[in-house]
Amino acid sequence: MTRTPRGRTSPAATARSDGRCSPTSPSISDDVSRRIARWVSIACLALAGQAAGTERVDPAGLAALVDDAVARYDLPGVAVGVVVDGEVVLRHARGELRAGQGEPIDADTLFKIASNSKAMTAAVLARQVDAGLLRWDDPVVRHLPGFRMADDWVTREMQVRDLLIHNSGLGPGAGDLMLWPSPNRFTRAQVIEGLRHLQPRWSFRSRYAYDNSLYIVAGEVAAAVAGVPFDALVRREVFAPLGMTRCQAGSWQRDAVGNVAQPHARIDGRHVVVRADEATIPDEPMMAAGGLRCSLDDMLRWAQVWLEPDASQGSAPWLSRTQRDAMWTAHMPMPLTARMREWDRSHFSAYGYGWRLTDVDGTAKVSHTGTLKGMYSALTLLPERGVGIVVLINGDADEARTVLMQALVKQFTASNGVHDVSHYASLLASERAVQGDPTPLLRGRSSAPTPRRLAHVLGRWRDPWFGDVTICRQGEATVFASERSPKLHGDVVAVGERLQVRWREADVDVDAWLLPSRRHGDAPTLHMAKVDPDADFSYDFEDLAFVHAGDCR
Repeated sequence: MTRTPRGRTSPAATARSDGRCSPTSPSISDDVSRRIARWVSIACLALAGQAAGTERVDPAGLAALVDDAVARYDLPGVAVGVVVDGEVVLRHARGELRAGQGEPIDADTLFKIASNSKAMTAAVLARQVDAGLLRWDDPVVRHLPGFRMADDWVTREMQVRDLLIHNSGLGPGAGDLMLWPSPNRFTRAQVIEGLRHLQPRWSFRSRYAYDNSLYIVAGEVAAAVAGVPFDALVRREVFAPLGMTRCQAGSWQRDAVGNVAQPHARIDGRHVVVRADEATIPDEPMMAAGGLRCSLDDMLRWAQVWLEPDASQGSAPWLSRTQRDAMWTAHMPMPLTARMREWDRSHFSAYGYGWRLTDVDGTAKVSHTGTLKGMYSALTLLPERGVGIVVLINGDADEARTVLMQALVKQFTASNGVHDVSHYASLLASERAVQGDPTPLLRGRSSAPTPRRLAHVLGRWRDPWFGDVTICRQGEATVFASERSPKLHGDVVAVGERLQVRWREADVDVDAWLLPSRRHGDAPTLHMAKVDPDADFSYDFEDLAFVHAGDCR
């Protein structure tokens, strides 16, 4: 399919069939001719940039990039799709729902889309704004009177829009231990209640720091306005009108729905299912932030809707152009990384309502990623090129997702050079070689702690937002156990002069230091920290502040 150029050709230059340019007025003065020639050369550079978007789409070439990534990274399963000018030009699935079980992944397979759920939550609110049910600048307490942050002024000033753009002043991932590892015993109400106990790291609205907890609040604002639970609301406002027929929200039955990909981790050189679904998928608190599931075909439909702003569902557009613009407005600046500058020639980076915004090779890019243990998703839109790309993977695949999406995007933005999977994998390898491995030996030699070492940590402990934990002797072991997050269950060991918790669950892969302390006149206190400070920020152990609540029973 030949792409239609978006933009106009200069009257002083014409694009020839061979891709070169020539002046249109050769009979003018030398001085004017030189100026026009210089102007034409600039115009030709712009046209060359457009040319990449006007070449014939090669579905086989796109599929080959996916196959290369699967082979290089040994992925358990992947589903990739591409939309160009409203048409799906690629649906490509490889692998299995469960490695080794023989059930193939296809375009209807359900994946956890993780944080790609955020744009859907924001879209529900945008439709409510369209309907006059709320305003972006409404105070959150107008719709959720019980909502509180640690600072009373922030509580009063927090607007609906602030819930979506990561400007709260909390640290990255603050409160995520109430959401993950899942499943756990936290309720949505407890997550929102816990926010009042999370201490800010920076001033409100002063900087970007990614969070999930406030998206839970956003979902509950939408539910309060509509008078229905959020899962029913997202089905009514997003899935049903857009024909996203496989998407699931809330609680549902795994086998009745069927064709559900399971998350994998690579353990001892093989793919192992982790955090496998039970027969009943629970309505987890994280739904509005990262708990929705959709198929490749659903996500391609979602991409098409955003790439066709004037398309209507029924008698009116699904979302007004005003609210589409609001969703894709740069509300909060984000860091512009060296990689973005070097790989994509990007000039800015920002967060909209549920979307990340930047530019790549001179064209707008709207995107998001989603990451849960053993599940990776990515959606990239190039609105000026009419291109949408979806990547869904059911394995631990951070680098694979980065490399594959980068290679796919460059097929529509780059005018020259090699932009395949091998190229970007090599660039990442070079980055690692330059930076070195910053990770220390995370599981050094350990021993059983002596009674003296344990004296200050044994007992029952309480954190105001995370709840109760125990650190008690069980036979020969000293065990840390969380009441509300049962997967945070591990052995306390001595590593050098420090105490470390090593989690027993294979899919909880970030161990923690125990940091006991005493203040004069106060009850004993206990803090925690990630052993690897660069590990996933959702393990926000640093935000915990336990106070001794009693002895072991």
